[in-house]
Amino acid sequence: QVQLVESGGGLVQAGGSLRLSCAASGRTFSKFPMGWFRQAPGKERDFVATISSRGGRTYYADSVKGRFTISRDNAKNTVYLQMNSLKPEDTAVYYCAAALMYPELSPRNYQNWGQGTQVTVSS
Repeated sequence: QVQLVESGGGLVQAGGSLRLSCAASGRTFSKFPMGWFRQAPGKERDFVATISSRGGRTYYADSVKGRFTISRDNAKNTVYLQMNSLKPEDTAVYYCAAALMYPELSPRNYQNWGQGTQVTVSS
């Protein structure tokens, strides 16, 4: 089992940057592909990015491609989401989770969700 805790969210102006972190407990973190999702009020949880277990492969939603970068440090049991050129439409609660396989875009095939971290982008 992997337990996940997100951090790094906050309030930022449009065009700004934030880096989210997702810290994992347990010794099996490096075995799992990881993903980031986001959920705005009244909307479904949407896929943002995923990374393979060793970090060599990544995949992004079209809406964030070229602006966001997912990475991981298996020695630190942490996955990151660097978010640049933020837009008001990026406002949401961001969640990390462990995938059952790579690449996986559906939240139904993720497990061990964190509690989320709020990102608010002002215009």
